[in-house]
Amino acid sequence: MLRARDAMDRAYAQPLDVPALARIAHVSEGHFTRAFRAAFGETPHRYLQRRRVERAMFLLRETDRSVTEICFDVGFGSLGTFSRTFRDIVGRSPREYRGETPSVGVPTCFTMAWTRPSG
Repeated sequence: MLRARDAMDRAYAQPLDVPALARIAHVSEGHFTRAFRAAFGETPHRYLQRRRVERAMFLLRETDRSVTEICFDVGFGSLGTFSRTFRDIVGRSPREYRGETPSVGVPTCFTMAWTRPSG
C-alpha cells in the first residue's frame, strides 16, 4: 500500500487508475481498494484527488498562473471537475481561495497548516 501511495504522491499529475496502482502494490484491484481504505482512511481515488487539490492550493498561493492552467497541471481533465472537487475538499472555489489566502508576512508552515484540506 505504501508503494502505491508513494507513486500517487510522486505522479499525482499523471493519469493513475486502480488497476495500475494495484499492480504496483502486487495485489488484486478489489483487495487494493479495500486495503488502501483500511490503511489510509479513504479510497485511492479520493486520496489522489486530495493530493492534487493540495498541490493546486500551493500553486494558487504561490503563483499567478490561471486557475485553468493549474487545473490541468495537477492532473484534472476538466475545469468543472477541478472546481467541484476543490470546493468539496476546501470549502470554497479556487478563485475564492486565491483571494482569501494571505500572501505576505505569514510563514509558509502556518499557511499550510491553516489551509490543509480536511476531507
